[in-house]
Amino acid sequence: MLSSTSLLLLGFVLGMRHATDADHVVAVTTIVSDRSSLWGASAVGALWGIGHTVTILLVGGAIVAFRLTIPPRLGLAMEFSVALMLIALGAMNLSGGRDRRSSSAARPVIVGFVHGLAGSAFIALLVVAAVPSVRMGLGYLALFGLGTIAGMALITATIALPSVLAARRFGFVQGALRLASGVGSVAFGLFLAGQGISAGLFSTLPQWTPR
Repeated sequence: MLSSTSLLLLGFVLGMRHATDADHVVAVTTIVSDRSSLWGASAVGALWGIGHTVTILLVGGAIVAFRLTIPPRLGLAMEFSVALMLIALGAMNLSGGRDRRSSSAARPVIVGFVHGLAGSAFIALLVVAAVPSVRMGLGYLALFGLGTIAGMALITATIALPSVLAARRFGFVQGALRLASGVGSVAFGLFLAGQGISAGLFSTLPQWTPR
């Protein structure tokens, strides 16, 4: 039986690991592909993590506190929203627009918030199964969120490092990375959208397993 301290520490560590999920990495890569500094890239990751944590605390916290059940269609719809967002992010990169920095603070927060919708049910259900105390469960979610913020800040800095170093000598590199990240984001978004449709999002009997 894990102690309270060990359980909370586990939440922080798993939050950092959660930041490495493929859809998370794809999303932030589209945002940091044209960053010119590691600090700016880390800030994007931290903002993404903040948006993600807000959703985890709101939705996941409600599930933990009130033992709510997410209907399959709603669960699929939340995951489908992530797919649409990835497609939109990729399309923005492929459009070549250079005015994206005007919303540099809001965009990663919103993206993280949407991602949190897709993952909050699974995370909360794990907490419900493992933590009998509501207060401890909410504490676990909070530490999980902090771990996600720290993990995503580190990941975005790592992703941006090659671009920042190369851009100092080869200006075209950032443009190429922006296009590559755009293609990857659109492709992954279409893949996730296809999964949601095949699981019955628009059918009479949707099949959804939190993940």
